[in-house]
Amino acid sequence: MNFKGISYFLGLFCFPVSILAFINILYSSYFDYFLSINSYIMTLIISFTIGIVLLIFGKKSERKINFIEQLLLIILVYLLTSFLISLPFYLSNYQVTFLNSVFESISGITGTGFSIFENIKYLDPTLILWRSTSQWIGGLYFLFFLILIFSNKQFNYKMNDLTFSGDGSVNSENNIKDLLFKIFVLYSLLSLIIFLALNISGVRMFNSLNLSMSLISTGGFLPTNSLNLIIQSNIQKIVLIISLLISLLNFFLILNIFEKKYFTKNHSEDLYIISLALIFILLVYFNNYSGLDIIISVISSLSNSGLSVIDSDNNLSLYFILIASIGGSLISNTSGIKFTRIYILLKTASSEIIKLISPNSIINKNIFSSEKKITDENIKISFLIFISFFISLFILSGILIVDNIDFEESFKLSILAITNTTNSPMFGNEKTNFINLLTTSKISLIIFMIIGKIELISIFLIIKKIFFKD
Repeated sequence: MNFKGISYFLGLFCFPVSILAFINILYSSYFDYFLSINSYIMTLIISFTIGIVLLIFGKKSERKINFIEQLLLIILVYLLTSFLISLPFYLSNYQVTFLNSVFESISGITGTGFSIFENIKYLDPTLILWRSTSQWIGGLYFLFFLILIFSNKQFNYKMNDLTFSGDGSVNSENNIKDLLFKIFVLYSLLSLIIFLALNISGVRMFNSLNLSMSLISTGGFLPTNSLNLIIQSNIQKIVLIISLLISLLNFFLILNIFEKKYFTKNHSEDLYIISLALIFILLVYFNNYSGLDIIISVISSLSNSGLSVIDSDNNLSLYFILIASIGGSLISNTSGIKFTRIYILLKTASSEIIKLISPNSIINKNIFSSEKKITDENIKISFLIFISFFISLFILSGILIVDNIDFEESFKLSILAITNTTNSPMFGNEKTNFINLLTTSKISLIIFMIIGKIELISIFLIIKKIFFKD
C-alpha cells in the first residue's frame, strides 16, 4: 500500500479548507463577528499545518496510486476534511460535543443535510456560512472523485463510461489539470449564477449565498429553520426548480453547453431523467398542493437534495422517499441507486422475458439511444449495487430501531442517509432530534452517510484488498 503517495494527495485536499477558513475570518472581521473569529483562525492554522506535513511526508513518493488506494484516499479525505470542518462547531460557544461536530461536518461534506442544530436562526451567521461552504466543497470534491477515480475501468461500478464524460481521455496526464480547472470554474460559475438569480428574485443576499451553495451540491443545509421562510413567490420557486435541475443533470452536459458543444445523443440519460421527472410530477400534480410545490418536491427528491416547501402533514412522504432512492444522473452529486442502473436491470429483465416468449428475437442491448452496449459486467454491477443498497438499509435501520426510533422513522431515516438526502417536511420526519440520538446511532449514520456517497462496494473492495490479497 502506497501510504506516502496517499498522504501527498490527502495533503492537497486540506488546503481548500484553509482557504474557506480564511474567507470566514475576513467575513467575521468585516461584519464584526469577533466572538467566533478565533475558531476559524485555529482551523486555518491546523488545516494548513496538516496539509504541509502530509505533503512533506509524501513529497518523494510514487505519485501513481492504484484504484484501491484511490478508494482509501476518498475515505480518508472525508474523515480528515470532516475533522477540520468540525473544528469551528466544536470551538464555538454553543457547547457542541466533538462527536456532534463531526456528525454535522460529515452531513455537510456528503450533502446529506442532517443537523444537530434545531434553531438555525439563533446561530452565528459565520457558522451558518461555514455549514453551507462544507456542502459546497463536498460537492466539488465528489465531482473530482467521479471523474478521476470512479471512472477507473478496472472496477467501473459507477459506470461513468455509459454516459458522456468529456473527450474520452479524462485519465490522461496531459489534460487532467485542465479538466479539474474546468470543473472548478464551472462549479463556481454555476454557484454564482444561482446566487444572483435568487438575489434578483427577492431572496435576501445572505440567504441567497447560503442556499446557492446547498443547491449546487444537492445539499440540505438551510440558513433558516424552514425553506418556506426563504422561498415564497412563484418566481423564487421557478429559480429553485431550475437550480435543482442543474444539480440533477450530468455535469458534462452543462459543461458542453458552456463550451458550445451540443452532443445530444451522448446525453440521452438526462433526457430520460427529465422525462421520468415529468411522469412523477404528473402522477401527483392534481393533488391538493400548488403545482410549483409538487414540481420542487419531485425534482428535489430525484436530485437527492430533499429541500421542499410542502408541509409534513402530506400523504406523499413514501412516494417522495421512493423517488429519492432512484437518484439522478451518473455524473452528478446525486447519491441514490441511480436511474441508469435501474434502467439496465429493467431492460435486462425485459430482454430475458422476450427471449422466453420469442427465442429468435433480436435483442437490443444498447444503453439508451447511444452506441454503447450493456455488458454482462454492467448487469452484475447494477445488481450488486441494488443488493448492497438494501443490505445497507437493513443494517442501518436495525441499528436505529435500538435507539427507540419507531420502524417507519428508522426506515425513512436510513434511506435518506444512504441517499444523502436531508430529512425535510415532505418526508414526514423533519422533527428527528439528532442531537439526542445514542452514540451508536450517530456513528452509524456517519458511516452510512459516507457509504451512501462512495457506495458499499467500495468498502468490500478495500477489505478484499487488505485481508484477501490473492
